[in-house]
Formats: sequence, structure tokens, C-alpha cells
Amino acid sequence: MAVKTRPAVPVVKGTASADEIAAALKVAGGVIIRNAVSQEALDQIELDIRPGLENDTAWNGSFFPAQTRRTTAALQKSPTYAREICMHPLFQGVSSRFLTEKQWYWSGTEKQWTVSRPQLSNTIVFSIGPGAAAQPLHRDDSIHQRVTKFAEVYPSGREGTRRDSSIGFFVAGKKATKANGATRFIPGSHLWDHNNPPNEDLCEYAEMERGDAFMMLASCFHGGSANTTADEERLIFSTFMTKGYLRQEENMYLSVDLDVMRKYPVDIQKVAGYSLSEPFLGWVDSTDPRKLLDPNIPDNTDMWTGVEEPADDWA
Repeated sequence: MAVKTRPAVPVVKGTASADEIAAALKVAGGVIIRNAVSQEALDQIELDIRPGLENDTAWNGSFFPAQTRRTTAALQKSPTYAREICMHPLFQGVSSRFLTEKQWYWSGTEKQWTVSRPQLSNTIVFSIGPGAAAQPLHRDDSIHQRVTKFAEVYPSGREGTRRDSSIGFFVAGKKATKANGATRFIPGSHLWDHNNPPNEDLCEYAEMERGDAFMMLASCFHGGSANTTADEERLIFSTFMTKGYLRQEENMYLSVDLDVMRKYPVDIQKVAGYSLSEPFLGWVDSTDPRKLLDPNIPDNTDMWTGVEEPADDWA
């Protein structure tokens, strides 16, 4: 299959709307967002997660270079991360547009409509040190066994809502440059057929100042680049959302203590997976899993079915 000329890399301000970012993602697969997260929030997040990075050991494998340090379960370690990155309004708004699904089923002779909303998939912080080699180009939707079909343009309607399984949000905790290993990706590769391999010659680099973010569809070929500097750390706060009926990459129920989760507001609890994917997926003792966090909530508070098709869930 011949690959079309790659699109330009969209760059928007942090004041852009979720609609604008969603439109850019459909064309290029990735978008750079300037000034997405405040410097004060980044200071606190780094303070919260730095011990985890320092305690990590070298990766035993080839996918991450030995100079990479990681700390997972950032939701456990940093309330600021949870609020300012996981719940970032642009990240949540765009995730809602791409990952929410609505469907109907027969109940006797009556159609019943349901909605499945997105959930967190992982919360990881990466520190890539000098000398790190480049990652192989890959698609992150491979964890959900996705097989992409070639498309001239991103499909609309229900076909569009089912094309992608996940969206990533990479916030620069320090300046990210081509020299220190900025994420390289192939604009437009989210539209390629599954059999089309990646091509390094088509890569662009998500170079960012501290506080900028790179949002990417998981079907886009990408990878961390080599850190060829002598003394620069590339620090990236990486978060993914996925569909409400798919398995999370990081098991939030085991990686985040219940006592920690109970302290979070309801919206964070639900996004972390303590909610029902309609019509009735994810229950505990046949009811809303948030009962584990607050036994006083009414039964099935997330349960909704109706005979009328719900409006598009575009927050």
C-alpha cells in the first residue's frame, strides 16, 4: 500500500478547545499543546514522584533502554498528578469524544440504550537519561489486539468511535528535544493498514518546553528517541485513557490502595475504573463498585438505560 504524504504536526495553545484538538488528531494522529500544565503543578508532581524514580532499577529487556527509570501508579503517589494531568479538561474532553461508545440491545421487543465512558489505562512517569538508545517504533493499541484498516480519512459516526482503543497524554516535566530523546512519531500513521510497517524516515519529533503536552492516538506509530546529550534528563508524565469495557493496561484496583482512592473526589474514582460500563460491566456484589469506597451510596448509581438514544457524549 502506498503511504500518502505525511500531514504537518499540529501545534495548538493550551487555550484550544477539545473540538479543535480532536479535529487535529483525526488528521495527524498526534498534537502538541503548548502550556498545558502549570509550572507550579509540575514542581509538586516531580516532588511527589522523584523517590519512585530513584528507587527504580534498570529495565531487563530491549524495549526500554537501561538508562530509563520509571515509576508507575502515579495516581497512588501524587494527588496533583491525578488532578492536573489525569483530569486535565482537554485530555478528558478529547478522550470522551474518541472513546465513549453508545449501543442498544433488545430487552424483549424493546430497544434499550446504554453508554460506556472512558477510563484510565495507565499512569507512568519516565526519566530517560543520557546514553539511552531509541525505542523501536510501535503502536500502543497492540495491548488491546487492535488490527487497523487503511483509511483515507478518519471515519465519522459510530465507525469513528470504534477505531481507536486508547489515547495518550505526555506532559513534559523538563524540556524535551530531539537531542535528549523527544518522542518521535509518524504523523498520519493512525490511518495506515495493520500490515504497513513503520518507516523512520517519516518521523517527526514532539519537542516541548516544560509544561507542554503531546496528545496521541494509540494507533499512531511512535517511540522514545535516543538521548545523545551528556547530562540532560528527559522527564515525561505519561497517562493513557481507554474504553470503559477494555482491560486497563495498569491494574488500578491493585496499584492504588483503597485508602488512597477513597480520598479522591468521585470524578477521579470513576475515571480510575470505579464505575459501571453500561449496561452492567464491572460490578462488585452485583452493584456499583464505588460501594467499596463509600458503602452509603445508593445501589447502581452509575446504571443508566433508556428507550431513547442518548446524545453524543461530547463534554
